[in-house]
Amino acid sequence: MHKAFIDGQSGTTGLQIQDRLASRTDIELLEIDPSRRKDPSAKQAILDAADVTILCLPDEAARQTVELAAPCRTRILDASTAYRVDKDWCYGLAELKPGQREKIHAARYVSNPGCYPTGFLLAVQPLIANQTIKPAAQLSINAVSGYSGGGKAMIESYETQAANGEPWWVRPYALAFGHKHVPEMQFYAGLDHAPLFTPSVGHYQQGMLVSVPLAAAHLTHPPDANAVYETLAAYYAEEPCVKVHTVNSDEDLLDGFLNPQQNNGTNRNDIYVFGNEQHLQVISILDNLGKGASGAAVQNLNLMLGVEELSSLTH
Repeated sequence: MHKAFIDGQSGTTGLQIQDRLASRTDIELLEIDPSRRKDPSAKQAILDAADVTILCLPDEAARQTVELAAPCRTRILDASTAYRVDKDWCYGLAELKPGQREKIHAARYVSNPGCYPTGFLLAVQPLIANQTIKPAAQLSINAVSGYSGGGKAMIESYETQAANGEPWWVRPYALAFGHKHVPEMQFYAGLDHAPLFTPSVGHYQQGMLVSVPLAAAHLTHPPDANAVYETLAAYYAEEPCVKVHTVNSDEDLLDGFLNPQQNNGTNRNDIYVFGNEQHLQVISILDNLGKGASGAAVQNLNLMLGVEELSSLTH
């Protein structure tokens, strides 16, 4: 039986990972005595016992655990942003490019992707790789996420607002363009310039929509929605968690609206292509706590352990 340790198991992502692994008979979840969780010797003992340690910690705490784990036998899957663009770490987005699964399986250190970057990269990376989108393009990203993406404190504040009858319907943030996911987006997309990223938090618990508008200046050829669709559909043809919808599809629209919550509870990422002869936009919809966090972590854990990739995941 494989052994896994979740460091930070009481946080939002840690709890969701536990829920997804609860019924597994092939994985034993190790737990540290709460009274000894800050004891380095106790921590090292459990790290040495675990086949994989999943870090659901703030960046600095994650770095401390990685340092502590250096002499231990455990492999590390880190859900923080601490190592996402570190050349010594493997990026844990299995669908990113051919061979990525094999790299995740073999790596000692794997960084779990961010939620916004997952939606963005799945939507545009194939188009940059085949030179539909210019690497020098200055892309913009508009996105909205449920408030669960901000962790316990944000969840509490939004639920308090709702209880007081004063919900925050949509609130943009990171308005000075310093969001911590931007380096990850630029690096793995292969862009020359950092994208202009405008995220918002909506007054609903979970679910995410990531939209990338594409004007003629971003493209190597005149806008062609069908060509974009064909590229994405071919790229993800064998991917069970990624579905590419036909151009200007209305199958999931309700009165003309897309629902950012439609993939909640799953490990799916839907990609939509909308456009005309002048403008295009590519949109991803995913669960920020699923494919954007804990679902991706379980997928990576399965790959690292060499078991069925989507075991305990809905897709």
